[in-house]
Amino acid sequence: MKSHFKQIVTAVLSIFLLSCSSDGSSSETPSPATPPTSEVPTKPISGSVNYLALGDSYTIGQSVCETCRYPEQLKAVLKKTYPDTNFSLNIIAQTGWTTSDLISAINTVNPDSNYDLVTLLIGVNNQYQHMNFSVYEKEFPQLLNKAIALAKGDKNNVLVLSIPDYTYTPFASNYTSENQNRISGEITRYNNFAESMCISKGISFISITDITQQGLSKPNLVASDGLHPSELAYKLFVDRIFYKIKMILQD
Repeated sequence: MKSHFKQIVTAVLSIFLLSCSSDGSSSETPSPATPPTSEVPTKPISGSVNYLALGDSYTIGQSVCETCRYPEQLKAVLKKTYPDTNFSLNIIAQTGWTTSDLISAINTVNPDSNYDLVTLLIGVNNQYQHMNFSVYEKEFPQLLNKAIALAKGDKNNVLVLSIPDYTYTPFASNYTSENQNRISGEITRYNNFAESMCISKGISFISITDITQQGLSKPNLVASDGLHPSELAYKLFVDRIFYKIKMILQD
């Protein structure tokens, strides 16, 4: 009798434990069905890729070596990823340029519209030079249209990067907190507008601003001039945008 009772208790406990195990597994977050976007599979691309980088000091790489700026680092990573492809890089950028300056330079250089990839990072000098925001509202969309035209007329070949926040640098450390907050707020306004325009036109937009906002806590992210991004910061830019670049080139 006791043996029979023990068998019944054992069976009931087994059912209870199985039920608990089932409930626990159902509450777990399921694994994603697809790999993260940062793990875009590498597929063969064209035998030659023309890349055009448009911008200002953040593109030309003020205060870092020529191969340290982000377009050159991106080119190097691409060559390593696609060793059978020839990459050419053209940069139209200069320290201090506003959207007006960049438009004028593009019109002067008049580059061919044969680029497989075009990146654009512009606007900080509009803010720094206290230009009316309406100038950016008018000219940034013009630059997007120019970038698309230069990218063989294909908006999918264009990538826009957000404006870095220079208040998180030694350069701005003597600014009052009120002034720092004002500048950060203005840069956010510029970035929000740029992102909104990119979304409306179906153009890729990636924010790298948060990387630069670590400039005071991580001094190695700032160049020797105390203002611009360092080689390491630009590497982080490339790490952030690389998956989207692969998607653009492999599309």
